[in-house]
Amino acid sequence: MNTVKKRFGLEPVIFNTVNYFLLLCVLVVTLYPFLNTIAVSLNEGLDTTRGGIYLWPREFTWKNYESVFNSGHLFQAAWISVARTIAGTVLSVFFTSMLAYVLSRPEYMFKKSVTIIVVLTMYFSAGLIPSYFLIKDLHMLNTFWVYIIPGMISAFNMIVVRTYIHGLPEALVESAKIDGAGEFRTFISIILPLCMPVLATVSLFVAVGQWNSWFDTFIYAPKQSLSTLQYELMKLLNNTMNAGTGNAAQAAGVNQGGRDSAAGMVTPLSIRAAITIVAALPIIMVYPFMQRYFVTGMQLGGVKG
Repeated sequence: MNTVKKRFGLEPVIFNTVNYFLLLCVLVVTLYPFLNTIAVSLNEGLDTTRGGIYLWPREFTWKNYESVFNSGHLFQAAWISVARTIAGTVLSVFFTSMLAYVLSRPEYMFKKSVTIIVVLTMYFSAGLIPSYFLIKDLHMLNTFWVYIIPGMISAFNMIVVRTYIHGLPEALVESAKIDGAGEFRTFISIILPLCMPVLATVSLFVAVGQWNSWFDTFIYAPKQSLSTLQYELMKLLNNTMNAGTGNAAQAAGVNQGGRDSAAGMVTPLSIRAAITIVAALPIIMVYPFMQRYFVTGMQLGGVKG
């Protein structure tokens, strides 16, 4: 009887009401910036400069997206970004997890020394100029592999995967060795399948980093055939911003065309919103399929040690 009263009493109702209200506030705060960016990207550029765009475009137009997709080598750059994201993610996760497995083995006598060396790379860097000359000496300038090899091993991701491997039963490795499996076979057949949750988490980290990267294209691979989507979008945004003064004069009616000639033009604010949506959409589409593994990997990888 007391349990029924507690379940249907005033206290649970107040708690649930406050809980749902707080969750609704978090949902609004989380979704509003993205929904506002969509609204701005679908709004006419000149009208956007007036402000007051919230969740729905005031003057609907596709002009901003047309300007993005009509810019030069966008589709070729998108294929380069997809290729570097897939190749970079697969190779980085594989070799990072392999290193994590080696450093998790208690019989490896140099594991502490190697771990310290790897962790030091998280705090100290040689800098941009030495890195550039290293890439040049390795003959990777203006090659596709400059996107893959330099960032193939991540110290942070290695620590996350190693922490997860430490939580796996040691008896599984011992039984594999009793059956005659070597270290590589044990790693491929036993460790990798059991590490799928944390590997999915690390894969998402690496994929987002590869997809959003543009500075390495600017420094190491400025050749047009190796240009990435983010780099092309960055150049488009810079060109739009550089032309902003002339567009503003046109929009103000300085020329004889007045308001009609300025209608349909893009502005830095509107083109930036469209670029943001185009760049973020592929990751947003992939994330729901990996969310279950992402949450599980973060929980297990952060608790076990």
